[in-house]
Amino acid sequence: MSHLPLLSHVSLGTNDFERAVAFYDTVMPALGCKRLEQFPGAAAYGRDYPEFWIQIPIDGQTANVGNGTHIGFTAPDKAAVRAFYDAALAAGATADGEPGPRPDYGEPYFGCFVRDPDGHKIEAAYWDFSLDTAPPHQC
Repeated sequence: MSHLPLLSHVSLGTNDFERAVAFYDTVMPALGCKRLEQFPGAAAYGRDYPEFWIQIPIDGQTANVGNGTHIGFTAPDKAAVRAFYDAALAAGATADGEPGPRPDYGEPYFGCFVRDPDGHKIEAAYWDFSLDTAPPHQC
């Protein structure tokens, strides 16, 4: 069995790079992450390696939000979910689901949803697998 992560990284487009970087510089520390790399028009965040990128679209076209698309970040505990949510709202996000359990997702789930300043749906979730061994629900 491979221990490599399924995904190398995820990128979201922005139409206001400086605003987006300021937002993610503010919220990512709540999850134990920081900006690890920056290039003209692109910045990468992660704990140990660049897993999440925010960037101006490489084709020069306007960035847009994908309907049905969202990015889910893993939080180390419930307090981090709450800290992420509070930091996101303070940094200009729009609330899209307060921190808390979501029984439809399974007993171990505790998370929140926000819309970043570009309108992307962002989730922070903690999974306490000591509560249940059922596989997580896909959201």
